[in-house]
Amino acid sequence: MKKIISGAVLFFTAAPFCCAQLRWQNVDSLFGPLPSSIHVFKSTDSIDGKPNIAFYVIAELKDRKLKFTTDTTFKRRLTPSQFYEKNEQPVVVVNGTFFDFATNRNLNTVIKDGKLVSYNIHSIPLKGKDTLTYLHTFRSAIGISKKRKADVAWLYTDSSAVFAKAFQQQKKGFKDSSKVIRNNTQISSAEKWKMQTAIGGGPVLIQHASISISNNEENMFAGKAINDKHPRTAMGYTADGKLIILVVQGRMPGIAEGASLNHLAAILLDLGCAEGLNLDGGGSSCLLVNGKETIAPSDKTQRAVPGVFLIQAKR
Repeated sequence: MKKIISGAVLFFTAAPFCCAQLRWQNVDSLFGPLPSSIHVFKSTDSIDGKPNIAFYVIAELKDRKLKFTTDTTFKRRLTPSQFYEKNEQPVVVVNGTFFDFATNRNLNTVIKDGKLVSYNIHSIPLKGKDTLTYLHTFRSAIGISKKRKADVAWLYTDSSAVFAKAFQQQKKGFKDSSKVIRNNTQISSAEKWKMQTAIGGGPVLIQHASISISNNEENMFAGKAINDKHPRTAMGYTADGKLIILVVQGRMPGIAEGASLNHLAAILLDLGCAEGLNLDGGGSSCLLVNGKETIAPSDKTQRAVPGVFLIQAKR
């Protein structure tokens, strides 16, 4: 990938889709003061000829003055701004996991300070003729280790286990009549995922520095839904140790119409991600930098969510 720097605007070339060749302008001054290892960029270039507003944050994983962490709730949800105040005003707050509106329960993995605090939902009861059958899936997450190495993997989580188990290759879901996964040979081949911090979502969008969308394997979106344009949140990391947090505004005709998962993957790739995944989008998409909104939420106000990813500046 070739990067051409011209003034305050970064042009990324060699993207597989024309929509991903967005011009990005540094907007640190709108959100400062910022640590020297964190920068904020904005693009208003169109996606497939439709109006677009997108932001991304880039942060140095090896900067010891930064703490990458998560926060979550129990049986309730908070807005990103409430998480911002609860966590002593971190530099970055971004929404993460998918969740159940009725119970406020996270549906994906969250790891905080090396401990599993939320778990993947692995068993989905099927309907119709398959009412006694369950679909078992392994959904994805992005994690950061104590050595500040990032990884995207497909996970098996168990509340009785200290660590999640990770697969580095896509694992297709399977069906059986059990409410839980029992003695599956796939799980025995997984390795302990010793992450200090992690937040889950799905599907994976980038693997081995190539677009590889594991929507079918993770059983995330049905039919052609991955082509629908919505507000989006995604995270990834580069081979040289930079974390990328991307949000795309959407559901605002004539202002910002959103991105498909294919668009999102192409943008992450164009930003240099070696691996990356989709997080909860739609009305949940929200990225705060020093407490200030980047994209405007598609709901009238910020949606309350049960899990967020944070970057704190050590004082």
